[in-house]
Amino acid sequence: MADSGVAPPITAPRGVNAALPHDSAARHVAGSAVYIDDLPEPPGLLHVHLGMSARAHARIVKLDLSAVRASPGVVLVLSAQDIPGENDVSPVIHDDRLFAASEALGGEVVHVGQSLFAVAATSIAAARAAAAKAVVAYEDLPAAIDIAAARVMDFKIEASQRMARGDAREALDASPGRLQGRFAMGGQDHFYLEGQVALATPREGGDVHVWSSTQHPSEVQHLIARVLGKPDHAVTVEVRRMGGGFGGKETQASLFAAAAALVAVKTGRPAKCRPDRDEDMVMTGKRHDFEVAYDVGFDDDGRLTGLSLELASRCGATTDLSPAINDRAMFHVDNTYYLPAVAILSHRFRTHTVSNTAFRGFGGPQGMLAIERIMDAVAAEVGLDPLEVRRRNLYGGEGRDLTPYHQVVEDNVAPQLIDELAASCDYDARRREIEAFNQASPVLKKGIALTPVKFGISFTTTHLNQAGALLHLYADGSIMLNHGGTEMGQGLNTKVAQIVAQAFQVDVSRVKITSTVTDKVPNTSATAASSGADLNGMAALNAAETIKARLVEFAAAKWGVAPDAVAFTSDGVRVGGQTLAFEAFIRQAYLARISLSATGFYATPKIHYDRATHTGRPFYYFAYGAACSEVLIDTLTGEMKVTRADILHDVGKSLNPAIDLGQIEGGFVQGMGWLTTEELVYDGEGRLRTHAPSTYKIPTCGDRPAHLDVRLWKAGRNVEATVHRSKAVGEPPFMLAISVHSAINHAVASVGEYRVFPELNAPATPEAILMACEDVRRRARDV
Repeated sequence: MADSGVAPPITAPRGVNAALPHDSAARHVAGSAVYIDDLPEPPGLLHVHLGMSARAHARIVKLDLSAVRASPGVVLVLSAQDIPGENDVSPVIHDDRLFAASEALGGEVVHVGQSLFAVAATSIAAARAAAAKAVVAYEDLPAAIDIAAARVMDFKIEASQRMARGDAREALDASPGRLQGRFAMGGQDHFYLEGQVALATPREGGDVHVWSSTQHPSEVQHLIARVLGKPDHAVTVEVRRMGGGFGGKETQASLFAAAAALVAVKTGRPAKCRPDRDEDMVMTGKRHDFEVAYDVGFDDDGRLTGLSLELASRCGATTDLSPAINDRAMFHVDNTYYLPAVAILSHRFRTHTVSNTAFRGFGGPQGMLAIERIMDAVAAEVGLDPLEVRRRNLYGGEGRDLTPYHQVVEDNVAPQLIDELAASCDYDARRREIEAFNQASPVLKKGIALTPVKFGISFTTTHLNQAGALLHLYADGSIMLNHGGTEMGQGLNTKVAQIVAQAFQVDVSRVKITSTVTDKVPNTSATAASSGADLNGMAALNAAETIKARLVEFAAAKWGVAPDAVAFTSDGVRVGGQTLAFEAFIRQAYLARISLSATGFYATPKIHYDRATHTGRPFYYFAYGAACSEVLIDTLTGEMKVTRADILHDVGKSLNPAIDLGQIEGGFVQGMGWLTTEELVYDGEGRLRTHAPSTYKIPTCGDRPAHLDVRLWKAGRNVEATVHRSKAVGEPPFMLAISVHSAINHAVASVGEYRVFPELNAPATPEAILMACEDVRRRARDV
């Protein structure tokens, strides 16, 4: 279908709170939305392929690229000695190299798939064929592939961190009941539909323009400039849209963008770097896999009295964002529960595997799964419904409002959400029916669980909580907006356009948002931490208010009325007793030489955090949700199906209910994948064996529950002064899927008539479920 390039007019209600479609929805469906690899290839384009390490940890004693250079179609071959600036594409610690090796001096590789060199050729086929001719000799070095090996070596990216409140050891020793346990959870590949890609075009004076599929254009700009040895203003990075990101393009797009930019500057020709799916999965980091050990104390009613929790994560070969990710895991160990005395110890292990990175939830899901697993274990021990144990441990009441990091929970709506969902989905009756079904069914078993979510909103690195926007009103009344956020399918541009339309009381079709580009709004933060609409929406609103103030002053002077007699309305601009059409009013302002352009800026208030003591207020507010999931398992094969899910989620006053519902459904299904089907397998040499759709299984449409009821909490409202009192919705729904894992646990426990607690790690693949069932049968016979 031909694309006119003009979005269809939107005639639905203007402004915020309206369920408007995504601004690119029609193009997405028609396949006409333009992504970087769809852009017309400029004349002379070079295709860049990265040669990769075949070893997990080794010294390169020989790197001979002479045959690569001589291969047909090759224009340029680059290794570490060809970098004019710094050989670094890391976000913080300067430990991610663009190229691990120098043809002249060799080098050291620290994971399979690490970039060794780049080949630029007239076609991607020619570049790949040439790269295969490289002669690389390795001297293998000791490698730590998993957490166990790294623990033995005491191999970490930083010192272990401790967060505590109260005396956990004393509380545990005094507890009426006490349990110890361990479990593990796997990582997850981002599996964005659009892979990593960058297209670089040289400009005069050695400058370069780069289209990059990144969530963080400013960081890509900065890192390209670092590699080139140039100031930031020599590099312009542009993003129109991404075909998904999920955190995988927050830091790790820089490698591919820098390689393309370096080739473009060196050759004076445009260059594109686009790994295929297998290469992408091998070269890029994942969600951190975790191992958890707990010692929990509780009373006879299932209320926690003390908790000592040990978290250990596989960070990979370099630092990336692992310190902040592991910090957030610690922040979310409490979830919705008050922990009277708690000590959390977090180990950040370095391994000789690809460096793990940001992923939706940013460590929060791992911390939250830990406490939910503990709730299930305590419930089994005291013989209570897990939902009742969860309710008894919720924040609320005098002296029960302080988190382990000493932030006061000021707006606790979890009890209301849980009660409303439990009633609407008929949880109590269904649980009784399921347990009766299990009693009569020897092979097929059902399970049900209702779990809550409390997710902190803000970057925990305080300085990242800022955003900018640039707003133009043209003389015809049309509006052009640029902001620092990036669109990756989540509907950010639509929401921000609605905010601006609301400010001027015009239809959203008047507002066009252009590509995110570093020469318009500088020094932006990543579109991450669920803060895209919070930050960029408020920055855009501030820009609109600046222009509106000028226009009010102009109108008051021109028509001789008081400023409060000037109002922007849905019928036009009211000035005293007359109303002017918006476009006519703006034309008058232009003729009067009123500036119709403004920048906007926003910095999140109230937040502060001392990482040395792990105390403070890292979050501006919390988003809440709850999900009730029902599953069916086959105890002879381990096969599992989620048959029903009911979700109630708090988005405050929704900016766009349609987009928010889509984010909740998508987050839940993606979380299901992490906990049930998506399994990352590394062999003993550190090679990823699940590096393609044939071996790595994300959820499909057939995995969506037949009954999936997703609702926005009607009572939702943000007590903090966010944009239109909305709440973030990108990451919090992901953790709703923990209810699926708990429901599987309930089903597996029925095999032993609920006498023993299942040993069930994540992901709960069919193999894992089958082994857990067999283990429960065996242990239940001994009880």
